[in-house]
Amino acid sequence: MSAPRPTVWFMTRSWPDPPPLFELDELDHPGETTTWVPRVEDASPGDRPAPTAALRGSESPCEAEVAAVVDVQTVVDVQTVVEVHTIAEVEPLVEVQIETVVDVAVDAVVEVAPDRWTNRIGVFDLETTGVDVTEDRIVTAYVGLLDATGRVIHEEHWLADPGIEIPEGATAVHGITTAHARTHGRPAAEVVAEVTAALRTLLSGGIPVVAYNAAYDFSLLKCEGDRHGLRPLDSPAPVIDPLVIDKTLDRYRKGKRTLDVVAAHYAVPLESAHEASADAIAAGRVALALAERFADHLPDDVLELHTRQIGWAREQAASLTEYFIRIGRLEPTECLDGSWPVR
Repeated sequence: MSAPRPTVWFMTRSWPDPPPLFELDELDHPGETTTWVPRVEDASPGDRPAPTAALRGSESPCEAEVAAVVDVQTVVDVQTVVEVHTIAEVEPLVEVQIETVVDVAVDAVVEVAPDRWTNRIGVFDLETTGVDVTEDRIVTAYVGLLDATGRVIHEEHWLADPGIEIPEGATAVHGITTAHARTHGRPAAEVVAEVTAALRTLLSGGIPVVAYNAAYDFSLLKCEGDRHGLRPLDSPAPVIDPLVIDKTLDRYRKGKRTLDVVAAHYAVPLESAHEASADAIAAGRVALALAERFADHLPDDVLELHTRQIGWAREQAASLTEYFIRIGRLEPTECLDGSWPVR
């Protein structure tokens, strides 16, 4: 009997064209702000004011309430709207009947259009001088905001002078030399403060931040904050890590789990890999693809998803520890740190 054929899943989502990558030579005066605020004109429909808020200047309270009901009911039930017009013509019955219809309409809207964490997501990535989170430094950073389609609606770039030599191996990855960083980069303390403030703004607003292999980027950022005497993000939440989620929900898929490979698996375009903005945007779109592919396995509540990833990351570290001990890469007394999203 032949083995069952694996199920092949095809991504049907079409992604917006990515914005042009920033030119490092243009970052002499990048103009980032200490307080980072997403653009309100690009807010999702869930952020719009309720219909009644826009009607405070109506001449008649009755007219305002009828208009509010009509606005809500256009989403739910055309027949009820017609009934509201009929009731509004009979003055003695207006107040009681309209209150009843409004209650039903609002409840219906809540059930039909729940707020999902995929409506807006932050994205975050660092390019650095190396892979040691305690000793290495930030060279470039990117924080962006994507909508539910993966479109970039706000973004900030940073180029830092790390204050140390950038090794040739790191330059080969991201293309930034020591001379370039010293000439065009901003003081590291300023960059670390602004990146931290940008992330804190998103997280405090309940917007999840996507980072691929989040424990690396958030841990290095925390160590940089400690180095410069800044208040770090000790326990950032909610965070979405596509690497942790993909390794959990598609555990037995063979092959590497680098961002470029995983992005290709989920049909997410990735140009200029190891450039902070390209990597961050691709990671965000992979998170959206995972939410679509594994909708039945992921909670809608983003804080619950954050908590589950803490356990998943710990389990993955324990499993990898066992493997490394078995092949001799670790001593039996050693273990990998599975703390997430900050080690």
